[in-house]
Amino acid sequence: MNNLQAIVFDLDDTLYSERDYVLSGFKAVGNWADVNLGIDRNQGFTTLCNLYHQGVRNNTFNQWLAIHQIENPEVVTKLLNVYREHSPTISPFAESIDLLKTLTKSYKIGLVSDGYLQVQQRKWAALGLDLFFDTVVFSDSLGRENWKPSTAPFKLVLDRLNIPPEFSVYIGDNPRKDFCGARQLGMSTIWVKRSDSEYGDLQPPSLEYHPDLSIDSLSQVLELVRSWD
Repeated sequence: MNNLQAIVFDLDDTLYSERDYVLSGFKAVGNWADVNLGIDRNQGFTTLCNLYHQGVRNNTFNQWLAIHQIENPEVVTKLLNVYREHSPTISPFAESIDLLKTLTKSYKIGLVSDGYLQVQQRKWAALGLDLFFDTVVFSDSLGRENWKPSTAPFKLVLDRLNIPPEFSVYIGDNPRKDFCGARQLGMSTIWVKRSDSEYGDLQPPSLEYHPDLSIDSLSQVLELVRSWD
Protein backbone atom coordinates (compact mmCIF):
# COMPACT_ATOMS: atom_id res chain seq x y z
CA MET A 1 0.00 0.00 0.00
CA ASN A 2 0.97 3.68 -0.18
CA ASN A 3 2.61 5.30 2.82
CA LEU A 4 0.08 5.09 5.62
CA GLN A 5 -1.20 8.40 7.00
CA ALA A 6 -4.45 7.57 8.82
CA ILE A 7 -5.71 4.69 10.91
CA VAL A 8 -9.47 4.41 11.50
CA PHE A 9 -10.94 2.10 14.12
CA ASP A 10 -14.25 0.43 14.80
CA LEU A 11 -15.41 0.64 18.45
CA ASP A 12 -17.36 -2.36 19.76
CA ASP A 13 -15.22 -5.49 20.25
CA THR A 14 -12.32 -3.68 18.59
CA LEU A 15 -11.21 -1.17 21.22
CA TYR A 16 -13.10 -2.69 24.16
CA SER A 17 -15.10 -5.84 24.93
CA GLU A 18 -18.73 -5.52 23.86
CA ARG A 19 -19.54 -8.27 26.35
CA ASP A 20 -18.61 -5.84 29.13
CA TYR A 21 -21.20 -3.39 27.82
CA VAL A 22 -23.86 -6.10 27.71
CA LEU A 23 -23.17 -7.13 31.32
CA SER A 24 -23.18 -3.49 32.41
CA GLY A 25 -26.60 -3.09 30.82
CA PHE A 26 -27.86 -6.26 32.47
CA LYS A 27 -26.87 -4.88 35.86
CA ALA A 28 -28.85 -1.72 35.16
CA VAL A 29 -31.87 -3.80 34.13
CA GLY A 30 -31.51 -5.99 37.23
CA ASN A 31 -31.44 -2.95 39.50
CA TRP A 32 -34.53 -1.48 37.85
CA ALA A 33 -36.42 -4.79 37.99
CA ASP A 34 -35.57 -5.21 41.67
CA VAL A 35 -37.28 -1.93 42.48
CA ASN A 36 -40.15 -2.07 39.99
CA LEU A 37 -40.89 -5.76 39.45
CA GLY A 38 -39.79 -7.35 42.69
CA ILE A 39 -37.17 -9.52 40.98
CA ASP A 40 -34.08 -9.88 43.14
CA ARG A 41 -31.31 -7.92 41.41
CA ASN A 42 -28.65 -10.58 41.86
CA GLN A 43 -30.90 -13.40 40.74
CA GLY A 44 -32.16 -11.35 37.82
CA PHE A 45 -28.66 -10.43 36.70
CA THR A 46 -27.49 -14.04 36.91
CA THR A 47 -30.42 -15.25 34.82
CA LEU A 48 -29.77 -12.60 32.16
CA CYS A 49 -26.11 -13.63 32.02
CA ASN A 50 -27.10 -17.28 31.66
CA LEU A 51 -29.35 -16.45 28.71
CA TYR A 52 -26.56 -14.46 27.10
CA HIS A 53 -24.02 -17.24 27.52
CA GLN A 54 -26.54 -19.68 26.04
CA GLY A 55 -26.50 -17.59 22.87
CA VAL A 56 -29.82 -15.78 23.33
CA ARG A 57 -29.87 -12.48 21.43
CA ASN A 58 -32.52 -9.95 20.32
CA ASN A 59 -35.38 -11.29 22.48
CA THR A 60 -33.41 -11.67 25.72
CA PHE A 61 -35.76 -9.60 27.84
CA ASN A 62 -38.85 -11.39 26.53
CA GLN A 63 -37.40 -14.73 27.56
CA TRP A 64 -36.17 -13.33 30.86
CA LEU A 65 -39.61 -11.99 31.77
CA ALA A 66 -41.22 -15.28 30.72
CA ILE A 67 -38.98 -17.09 33.22
CA HIS A 68 -40.40 -14.78 35.87
CA GLN A 69 -43.94 -15.32 34.52
CA ILE A 70 -44.32 -11.74 33.31
CA GLU A 71 -45.76 -11.12 29.85
CA ASN A 72 -46.12 -7.42 29.14
CA PRO A 73 -44.81 -5.72 25.98
CA GLU A 74 -44.68 -2.38 27.79
CA VAL A 75 -42.30 -3.83 30.37
CA VAL A 76 -40.08 -5.18 27.57
CA THR A 77 -39.93 -1.70 26.06
CA LYS A 78 -39.03 -0.24 29.43
CA LEU A 79 -36.25 -2.75 29.94
CA LEU A 80 -34.83 -1.95 26.50
CA ASN A 81 -34.84 1.73 27.39
CA VAL A 82 -33.11 1.08 30.72
CA TYR A 83 -30.50 -0.99 28.93
CA ARG A 84 -29.85 1.56 26.18
CA GLU A 85 -29.97 4.63 28.41
CA HIS A 86 -27.74 3.42 31.23
CA SER A 87 -24.28 4.91 31.80
CA PRO A 88 -22.04 1.93 31.08
CA THR A 89 -19.19 0.65 33.21
CA ILE A 90 -16.67 -0.35 30.54
CA SER A 91 -12.94 0.01 29.94
CA PRO A 92 -10.73 -0.18 26.84
CA PHE A 93 -8.57 -3.20 26.21
CA ALA A 94 -5.15 -2.55 27.74
CA GLU A 95 -3.63 -3.10 24.31
CA SER A 96 -5.89 -0.36 22.90
CA ILE A 97 -4.35 2.25 25.17
CA ASP A 98 -0.79 1.15 24.47
CA LEU A 99 -1.38 1.09 20.71
CA LEU A 100 -3.13 4.45 20.53
CA LYS A 101 -0.42 6.17 22.56
CA THR A 102 2.11 5.06 19.98
CA LEU A 103 0.04 5.60 16.82
CA THR A 104 -0.93 9.17 17.65
CA LYS A 105 2.73 10.19 17.34
CA SER A 106 2.83 9.32 13.63
CA TYR A 107 -0.69 9.01 12.22
CA LYS A 108 -4.07 10.68 12.16
CA ILE A 109 -6.57 8.59 14.09
CA GLY A 110 -10.31 8.26 13.42
CA LEU A 111 -13.30 6.21 14.49
CA VAL A 112 -16.33 4.87 12.60
CA SER A 113 -18.93 3.14 14.77
CA ASP A 114 -22.44 1.80 14.20
CA GLY A 115 -25.24 1.69 16.74
CA TYR A 116 -27.88 3.99 18.18
CA LEU A 117 -26.30 7.42 18.47
CA GLN A 118 -26.89 8.13 22.15
CA VAL A 119 -25.86 4.58 23.11
CA GLN A 120 -22.57 4.92 21.24
CA GLN A 121 -21.98 8.38 22.68
CA ARG A 122 -22.39 7.03 26.22
CA LYS A 123 -19.95 4.22 25.48
CA TRP A 124 -17.46 6.68 24.06
CA ALA A 125 -17.71 8.95 27.09
CA ALA A 126 -17.23 6.00 29.45
CA LEU A 127 -14.12 4.75 27.62
CA GLY A 128 -12.27 8.07 27.81
CA LEU A 129 -10.44 7.60 24.50
CA ASP A 130 -11.30 10.91 22.90
CA LEU A 131 -7.87 12.47 23.49
CA PHE A 132 -6.31 9.92 21.09
CA PHE A 133 -8.65 10.65 18.17
CA ASP A 134 -8.64 13.40 15.56
CA THR A 135 -12.25 12.73 14.62
CA VAL A 136 -15.12 10.40 15.53
CA VAL A 137 -18.01 9.41 13.26
CA PHE A 138 -21.08 7.68 14.65
CA SER A 139 -22.86 6.45 11.54
CA ASP A 140 -26.29 6.83 13.13
CA SER A 141 -25.82 10.60 12.94
CA LEU A 142 -26.10 10.15 9.15
CA GLY A 143 -29.27 8.03 9.40
CA ARG A 144 -29.77 4.30 9.85
CA GLU A 145 -29.48 3.79 6.10
CA ASN A 146 -25.86 4.93 6.37
CA TRP A 147 -24.76 2.36 8.94
CA LYS A 148 -21.97 0.08 7.74
CA PRO A 149 -21.47 -1.39 5.19
CA SER A 150 -22.45 1.96 3.65
CA THR A 151 -19.52 3.97 2.35
CA ALA A 152 -20.98 7.19 3.80
CA PRO A 153 -19.39 7.13 7.30
CA PHE A 154 -16.01 6.19 5.80
CA LYS A 155 -16.21 9.08 3.33
CA LEU A 156 -17.01 11.44 6.19
CA VAL A 157 -14.17 10.30 8.44
CA LEU A 158 -11.66 10.59 5.58
CA ASP A 159 -12.95 14.05 4.66
CA ARG A 160 -12.52 15.19 8.25
CA LEU A 161 -9.02 13.70 8.42
CA ASN A 162 -8.23 15.16 4.98
CA ILE A 163 -6.60 11.89 3.94
CA PRO A 164 -7.17 10.00 0.65
CA PRO A 165 -8.53 6.46 1.15
CA GLU A 166 -5.45 4.81 -0.36
CA PHE A 167 -3.36 6.26 2.50
CA SER A 168 -5.62 4.86 5.22
CA VAL A 169 -6.61 1.61 6.91
CA TYR A 170 -9.77 0.57 8.75
CA ILE A 171 -9.56 -1.86 11.66
CA GLY A 172 -12.71 -3.69 12.79
CA ASP A 173 -14.12 -6.96 14.09
CA ASN A 174 -17.32 -7.78 12.16
CA PRO A 175 -16.76 -9.30 8.70
CA ARG A 176 -20.42 -8.94 7.79
CA LYS A 177 -20.27 -5.14 7.71
CA ASP A 178 -16.93 -3.59 8.68
CA PHE A 179 -14.81 -3.96 5.55
CA CYS A 180 -17.03 -3.79 2.47
CA GLY A 181 -17.69 -0.04 2.46
CA ALA A 182 -14.13 0.83 3.40
CA ARG A 183 -12.71 -1.34 0.63
CA GLN A 184 -15.10 0.16 -1.93
CA LEU A 185 -13.49 3.52 -1.26
CA GLY A 186 -9.97 2.15 -1.55
CA MET A 187 -9.08 1.87 2.14
CA SER A 188 -7.02 -1.07 3.37
CA THR A 189 -8.73 -3.22 6.01
CA ILE A 190 -7.69 -5.34 8.98
CA TRP A 191 -9.91 -7.81 10.81
CA VAL A 192 -9.22 -8.19 14.54
CA LYS A 193 -10.45 -11.75 14.85
CA ARG A 194 -10.54 -12.51 18.58
CA SER A 195 -11.78 -16.00 19.38
CA ASP A 196 -13.85 -14.76 22.33
CA SER A 197 -15.50 -11.79 20.60
CA GLU A 198 -19.13 -11.58 19.55
CA TYR A 199 -18.27 -12.03 15.87
CA GLY A 200 -15.08 -14.08 16.11
CA ASP A 201 -16.69 -17.14 14.53
CA LEU A 202 -18.37 -15.32 11.64
CA GLN A 203 -17.19 -15.49 8.05
CA PRO A 204 -17.49 -12.79 5.38
CA PRO A 205 -20.66 -13.39 3.33
CA SER A 206 -18.93 -12.77 0.01
CA LEU A 207 -15.58 -11.80 -1.47
CA GLU A 208 -16.14 -8.05 -1.26
CA TYR A 209 -16.67 -8.34 2.50
CA HIS A 210 -13.27 -9.92 3.11
CA PRO A 211 -10.59 -7.86 4.86
CA ASP A 212 -7.12 -7.48 3.42
CA LEU A 213 -5.52 -8.96 6.54
CA SER A 214 -6.58 -10.77 9.72
CA ILE A 215 -4.96 -10.60 13.16
CA ASP A 216 -5.96 -11.93 16.56
CA SER A 217 -4.87 -8.98 18.70
CA LEU A 218 -4.46 -5.21 18.40
CA SER A 219 -0.91 -5.69 19.62
CA GLN A 220 -0.07 -6.88 16.09
CA VAL A 221 -1.21 -3.64 14.45
CA LEU A 222 1.96 -1.69 15.13
CA GLU A 223 4.16 -4.28 13.44
CA LEU A 224 1.85 -4.30 10.41
CA VAL A 225 1.74 -0.56 9.90
CA ARG A 226 5.49 -0.27 10.32
CA SER A 227 5.99 -2.92 7.66
CA TRP A 228 3.74 -0.94 5.31
CA ASP A 229 5.72 2.23 5.94
